[in-house]
Amino acid sequence: MPSLRGGPEVRQCLLLLLPFLAAWEAGSGQLHYSVPEEAKHGTFVGRIAQDLGLELTELVPRLFRVASKDRGDLLEVNLQNGILFVNSRIDREELCGRSAECSIHLEVIVDRPLQVFHVEVEVRDINDNPPRFPMTEKTIQFHESRLLDSRFPLEGASDADIGVNALLSYKLSPSEFFFLDVQTSDELSQSLFLVLGKSLDREEDAEVKLLLVATDGGKPELTGTVQILIKVLDVNDNEPTFPQSVYKVQLLENTANGTLVMKLNASDADEGSNSEIVYSLGSDVSSTTRTKFQIDPNSGEVRTKGELDYEERTSYEIQVIASDKGTPAMSGHCKISVKLVDINDNTPEVSITSLSLPVQENAPLGAVIALISVSDRDSGVNGQVTCSLSPHIPFKLVSTFKNYYSLVLDSALDREATADYKVMVTARDGGSPSLRATASVSVEMADVNDNAPVFAQPEYTVFVKENNPPGAHIFTVSAMDADAQENALVSYSLVERRVGERLLSSYVSVHAESGKVFALQPLDHEELELLQFQVSARDAGVPALGSNVTLQVFVLDENDNAPLLLPHGAVGVGGSVSELVPRSVGSGHVVTKVRAVDADSGYNAWLSYELQSTVGTRSLFRVGLYTGEVSTTRALDEVDAPRQRLLVLVKDHGEPSLTATATVLVSLVENSQAPKTSSRALIDAAGQEASLVTVNVYLIIAICAVSSLLVLTLLLYTALRCSAMPTDGACAPGKPMLVCSSAVGSWSYSQQRRQRVCSGEGPPKTDLMAFSPSLSQGPESAEERQPPLEAECLGKPRQPNPDWRYSASLRAGMHSSVHLEEAGILRAGPGGPDQQWPTVSSATPEPEAGEVSPPVGAGVNSNSWTFKYGPGNPKQSGPGELPDKFIIPGSPAIISIRQEPANNQIDKSDFITFGKKEETKKKKKKKKGNKTQEKKEKGNSTTDNSDQ
Repeated sequence: MPSLRGGPEVRQCLLLLLPFLAAWEAGSGQLHYSVPEEAKHGTFVGRIAQDLGLELTELVPRLFRVASKDRGDLLEVNLQNGILFVNSRIDREELCGRSAECSIHLEVIVDRPLQVFHVEVEVRDINDNPPRFPMTEKTIQFHESRLLDSRFPLEGASDADIGVNALLSYKLSPSEFFFLDVQTSDELSQSLFLVLGKSLDREEDAEVKLLLVATDGGKPELTGTVQILIKVLDVNDNEPTFPQSVYKVQLLENTANGTLVMKLNASDADEGSNSEIVYSLGSDVSSTTRTKFQIDPNSGEVRTKGELDYEERTSYEIQVIASDKGTPAMSGHCKISVKLVDINDNTPEVSITSLSLPVQENAPLGAVIALISVSDRDSGVNGQVTCSLSPHIPFKLVSTFKNYYSLVLDSALDREATADYKVMVTARDGGSPSLRATASVSVEMADVNDNAPVFAQPEYTVFVKENNPPGAHIFTVSAMDADAQENALVSYSLVERRVGERLLSSYVSVHAESGKVFALQPLDHEELELLQFQVSARDAGVPALGSNVTLQVFVLDENDNAPLLLPHGAVGVGGSVSELVPRSVGSGHVVTKVRAVDADSGYNAWLSYELQSTVGTRSLFRVGLYTGEVSTTRALDEVDAPRQRLLVLVKDHGEPSLTATATVLVSLVENSQAPKTSSRALIDAAGQEASLVTVNVYLIIAICAVSSLLVLTLLLYTALRCSAMPTDGACAPGKPMLVCSSAVGSWSYSQQRRQRVCSGEGPPKTDLMAFSPSLSQGPESAEERQPPLEAECLGKPRQPNPDWRYSASLRAGMHSSVHLEEAGILRAGPGGPDQQWPTVSSATPEPEAGEVSPPVGAGVNSNSWTFKYGPGNPKQSGPGELPDKFIIPGSPAIISIRQEPANNQIDKSDFITFGKKEETKKKKKKKKGNKTQEKKEKGNSTTDNSDQ
């Protein structure tokens, strides 16, 4: 760096510096504008460029810029037209509080040559804050013996505005007992008193409701209200009184804790316990005041309780209540007004705003490096601050406005000699003793934050088992930032949102540094299956940049819910089920049905029933593995015990399996005794069942009649269409097609034969398809037998979903049955033929048979409908597979079905056949020797009932 010592060189530097100093002094003027608060974005403030004498064309070349210690985003300058306008919402109460004057100080800086202009924008108050009372409802107790003109102090309302907008007037709702007395001590201090104007009589009016309305002086006027409830009490004639109603005290803000503020002395004209006075702070005293002052209940001494701070609050109002010990107690009130005196106990505060950092070593002299503002929370001389810089640095401070300075370049820089500078700014106040504060500015080259953190992928999927321990680590997110130093430091946080009625942060948390995601509480699959949220990664740059990643947390089900037994119609003592069974019933008679549900899902909710039989003996009863129906295994004998106690074990298929036990008490009675021992309820039940059977018979007859009429109509329509003169080849039977019943699932593929139906009215149509149980394959090749679309349907079959069964609660209300015995005719739609009905096999053993039961409310008895797939059919399926659906005729139930492997399709018919449960109460007792007949009837019963 060149030396400044020497005659010619010093004079040359001074000559170069003189134009910059002249430009600096020329720009030291000040402009004044005003703008109302709450002005909209874009509101015109002033033509700042024109008022400063600057041409519009030189704003950009001369680096026209505006800086402010206050919020810099409130005002902005349009560099195209030089207009100062409102950039964001200005709230005067938020910016200046209740200060009488509120201004935004701006510094306008232009280069070439350097000029600094000071602009002050006054923020005018508007009436945008209504008066507010400390509480919306207040309860006051008055004794009926209170004298007329008794006064009760009320806490007035406050208005955040200033001036006329904060001048409040009060009005009390009309009352024959009370009126309002407002005493004004100064312009903004008012004391409100509720004055008794008419004697109270508790026996006539126990309560008096009043409404106090406060109205400010703004335009338009704004109001605030408080509901006052006066409770009239029957006690004491005299209340404690104070020598004066208001006491004024001054305290230094550094007053020690426990200092006596004043001692109150109230008097009571009564005698005995009614004249003993207890002092307390009024209910209107704020919590902040209670932390600063306390009162001795017996002596009335008011002392300081906490540290006082003039900068935090300059005055306090303490409402004191003096209550006697009468029954009920009466009270008097007074107010202590405490004003604090400021002392020099706050050090100055230095705020540095960087403008041109980092600084290039070839920067011109006078370049503004930073803007510095100082402030002191003290008042008067204690708040006057001066600034200075550390010596031997190529910078200087230039005062631009009160408590505002600019750090500018004072001499040439040489980066090779000094790579960076530590500039120390010292601020001292004018108190005695003087307090000071320092702040430093590091002038150096620094990285620019221009890269946001990036995640490896925009979304992650996490699987978490339910019932996890609180605080379990479930995942770790990681983001990379291409910047350096602090611009590359990444911190993680949750993007808060609500999950149902709770916040997301009550479920999970993210470690800010490591990115580990923790579950704060055990998750419940039955409550929340999927928790989707976002994690934000932000770097430490200025301004900070960030990005979000989505986490989808799937809560996996565990077997944590045991089966729950549903209540039975005839529940005995201890939750057992009692049933009466005549000895004349035969094998397969259904005694009762155990119903249970499980709150879990999938295998964990798949229930099976087992009968716990006595060791060494063959039980008379058995229970359906998946239906829970308890039925007889053989005809009853005289030697069978008259009372049978059955234990039915209900368990799910979870790991480990959870169980529940149902007790069924069966009483065997003689036929002649059954009607005698039956109760009125059993007779009514039998009558209802007989009535239901009659209704079912009529329903079956009606369905058969409608079905027959439909078949005749279709046959007649077909005959009329084919009787017309067809075109060549129009009525020729088409090639048999292999139709895929479903694009998803594992049902077997049904074969159909398409017929062309001819009519003389138009071209042939193929809108009818007749389905047959089987179709012989011709000698054609595989390509001729199946179109390309059909080849897609012959893909690898999928397994049925374990959730395809309806729960027991959905199977509880079915009351009818429908037979579909004939092959149906389905109409092909525009998108291809509809899928065929799946096959019902009644010969499948119970352990290998799946079930489908119609839902509750479909009007079908739950014991009349079942669906079973044939042997060799896999029972379970992978999760997430979609079922095909079909509708049961006569019922709103939609049953989900799955496909079977293609090698079983020959053994199935094209339509489901539904059977009706036969009445078992009227069966006669069969002979033991007729085993063949018994097996045949048992097989028919199984086919009709479909594993009831």
